[in-house]
Amino acid sequence: MYEPILEALRRSDAAQAVIAAEQAVAADPQDVGAHRLHAAALRLNGDPASALAALDRAIGLAPEDAQLHLERAGALLDGRQLDQAQAALAQAIGLDPNQFPAYVMRAHLAIARGDLDEAERLGRTAARIAPNHPQVAAVEGALALHRGDPDRALAVLSHAAELAPDDSQILHSLGFAYFAKGHFAFAEGAFAKLAERYPEQSSLQLLIADLLRRQDRFADAADRIAPLAQAADAGFGVQRWAGELEIDAGRPERALPLLRAALAAHPQDPRTLNAIMEAWRRLGDIEDARRTLESALATHADQPNLWRARLALEPFAGAEALAVVERWHQAMPQYLGALEARAAIHDQHGEHEQAEAIAQRIVELSPGDARAEMRIVQGLAERDPDAAVERIERLIAMAADPLVKRELRQLLGRSLDLAGQPAAAAATWAELHAEVADQRLPRNAISARGSDEWPALAPIADGSRGILLLWGAPGSQIERVAQVLRLAGAPLLVDRFGAQPPTDPLQRYGTVDELVAGKLDPAFLAKLYRAALPARGAADGPVFDWLLWWDNALLRALRPNLAEALLLIAVRDPRDMLLDWLAYGSPTPYALETPEAGARWLARLLEQIADLHERELFPHALIKLDEIGQDPGAIAQTIADTLRVQISLPEGVGLGGERLPPGRWREYGEALGECFAVLTPVARRLGYPEQ
Repeated sequence: MYEPILEALRRSDAAQAVIAAEQAVAADPQDVGAHRLHAAALRLNGDPASALAALDRAIGLAPEDAQLHLERAGALLDGRQLDQAQAALAQAIGLDPNQFPAYVMRAHLAIARGDLDEAERLGRTAARIAPNHPQVAAVEGALALHRGDPDRALAVLSHAAELAPDDSQILHSLGFAYFAKGHFAFAEGAFAKLAERYPEQSSLQLLIADLLRRQDRFADAADRIAPLAQAADAGFGVQRWAGELEIDAGRPERALPLLRAALAAHPQDPRTLNAIMEAWRRLGDIEDARRTLESALATHADQPNLWRARLALEPFAGAEALAVVERWHQAMPQYLGALEARAAIHDQHGEHEQAEAIAQRIVELSPGDARAEMRIVQGLAERDPDAAVERIERLIAMAADPLVKRELRQLLGRSLDLAGQPAAAAATWAELHAEVADQRLPRNAISARGSDEWPALAPIADGSRGILLLWGAPGSQIERVAQVLRLAGAPLLVDRFGAQPPTDPLQRYGTVDELVAGKLDPAFLAKLYRAALPARGAADGPVFDWLLWWDNALLRALRPNLAEALLLIAVRDPRDMLLDWLAYGSPTPYALETPEAGARWLARLLEQIADLHERELFPHALIKLDEIGQDPGAIAQTIADTLRVQISLPEGVGLGGERLPPGRWREYGEALGECFAVLTPVARRLGYPEQ
């Protein structure tokens, strides 16, 4: 919906840009992006006051958006009516080229409009007139900031602030330079100085609150904007954000009135609903939640997010949940979400035929609906795999979305397996892996087999904290062991697989080469590992660490320096592991260019595990999941026996979908025979039969 605005802005067609932006804002008044583009159009159209108002509306919806505040800082120049003064400035420069202030003002205006090259040209001219003037540094620093060089910006602007500590423009830019560098306390100080000077600018209070939030000073942030959030003309976004800050500050009772007001203004907003649901959860006031949501539904029964929130208050698939779903369906009979919720309840009660019938109804209402079609073909795959293959192939030909097409091809592979076509199934899976190999992690290099000489295994020191290192190769189904540990309440660290992994040596691929080459001191590795644990959430107590990769070269560091650790390794028949990797991927998203390449790598990796096990190179245990991989209770008991602890799981827990049964590799002997031949020797070493 932004394209007409953007196209008009590219053409510098201010009038058309304003019209298109006004239409976008009218279509969705809560769209922050529409307000932002409206401001840009208004500035292009020579209406700085309205542009500033549009940015303020955007900030009211997203007060924690730092980019909006930066744009507002630029728009303030327009608010000083410098746009209207451009002609006079140009005339002044024409009459007297030494009119230094005119060059500086025009440079800031160019920066505000994104014309950085013009701003740089004007800044150079100003520098020739007064090279040591702080305003020259202000232009240079602002340019560096907008070009993504916060280090340069900070150096220049800090010097400018020393020369002109009360200059508002320098303070603005300096604050954002600190912000860009992540120096939030210093940025807070710069903007607080401005806020004292301009107490009427509410946007500065919001910006300071965001800086406090980024320092985890949630209560201070909430207190900073409390007057704004409680004002009669408070914006919906400010009320919502204030409520979220109160929750983060551990004050849900103060959050609730703010979030009620935000919910009343926009009952369909998912972020508000998430926040108020969290406030109710912390307060334990389910009845108030029911009353409030029922009141909202009385006047907004066409809002699916409200129904979802209301449904979440009831036990899953219980009688109360069913009653809510029935009301939802009556209020929105054509809405697919209500039908999907009803199908989920049927599935939970084992009423798969009824769930599939609803999926058929969804397909009638929305031909090609991916989730409904998946539900239908999954049912077909269980009853009639050949029919499932035929339907999936038809859907693949019809699908326009590459992701949907890929998901269907994955399901096709499983259906071909069930239909007794292993060669076609293996080929389908192999193609899927090959297509995304360049988007996956390279398989970590495996060190050469070690000699018989290893560092001595150190005695465990008194008072050592227990460390469990969990690992499994692709296809081992190690994720099921991890899932059971988490269900049992173990503080398992899974950050190595997340968006912010640790940077310790057990994460970096290069660690193995460095150990082998003697470039990394083994004792230093162990020291770095322990030092990183508090930041990962393991400051005290036993450590449960799920490793991204393994190589026996790590024993050079672990044997003498981390002897209190226990390595828990999940294994299955290596040939089943390769097949599982092909069919389902792996928690560590390794590239698998061909099954043959994967088999060679997997064989070398498992040879190391066999060495470790046969020669007892480190305290460890092998958990064989071949027969128990589908049974969380059996996995829990095996872990309990291994660790000599008591483990209990919540009732009725499951481990997700069915996987290929143990021994299925034998059906693939013709398609993957060469791969299995590579893996058979290590399979024998791990205790599996040759055939």
